[in-house]
Amino acid sequence: MQILDGKIVSQAVKDVVKEKTFLLKSTGKKTPHLAAILVGSDGASETYVASKVKSCEEIGYTSTLIRLEPNIAESVLIEAIEKLNADDDVDGILVQLPLPKQISEEKIINLIHPDKDVDGFHPMSAGKMVQGLPTFLPATPYGIIMMLEHYKVETKGKHAVVIGRSNIVGRPISILLNRNSYPGNCTVTVCHSHTPNLKEICLQADIIVAALGRPGFLTADMVKENAVVVDVGITRVADASKKSGFAIKGDVDYVNVAPKCSFITPVPGGVGLMTIAALMMNTYNACVAKNK
Repeated sequence: MQILDGKIVSQAVKDVVKEKTFLLKSTGKKTPHLAAILVGSDGASETYVASKVKSCEEIGYTSTLIRLEPNIAESVLIEAIEKLNADDDVDGILVQLPLPKQISEEKIINLIHPDKDVDGFHPMSAGKMVQGLPTFLPATPYGIIMMLEHYKVETKGKHAVVIGRSNIVGRPISILLNRNSYPGNCTVTVCHSHTPNLKEICLQADIIVAALGRPGFLTADMVKENAVVVDVGITRVADASKKSGFAIKGDVDYVNVAPKCSFITPVPGGVGLMTIAALMMNTYNACVAKNK
């Protein structure tokens, strides 16, 4: 069993981007600038945004963090995004999800200029991805692809089962695993809450991507020997033994599933770190594309 270590791969990706950024600076070219908007003070979102800001500093990017109160009107957030869209120094914009109920996530995602959509959520980015055209890939699926590539996981001709169909992870990773390239060329089955024979389908899978947000959902009796398991779940579960009062759990029953796997991602220390690395890569590419 080989652990797909997000710490190792994300650092490798960031080291590459850091070197490229240093080259930009040394030749007098523009430094990438990532702007993040955080609405409210959700604990998980705070942690995630802090990691993004720290990664920007580590690589040498300029970063801007805009904090807004949770009870703001939607128009306030719209105004903030429009200012960032118009700012030529800003290369990438991300709005940390989820947003408060009074704000339409769809409207906000659509408002970000496609050239600055480093999260890869804009419909234009999604459409180009489906057609196999160059675009910003959604950060988490992109991170998974980079991880599979780093560890040279064989995907050609494999049966991949994706559990979850969100626009952020499930749908895009199913498309990327199906594309005619490496990693890819999988036969992909997408499962969800209405799939009646989920266990039977999972037992046929060479690769399983668990992305449904239910801690410990994928159990050992659902996984065949030597399968590759990618755990996208990151859920805070109450744990009195922890100083923070909670533990981070994935969608996979790791202790019992891992011994059956050829490759598996841990939680934490897996896909979450790759999401940030992919975001850094997207931001670099946005900067270079805009300043050719």
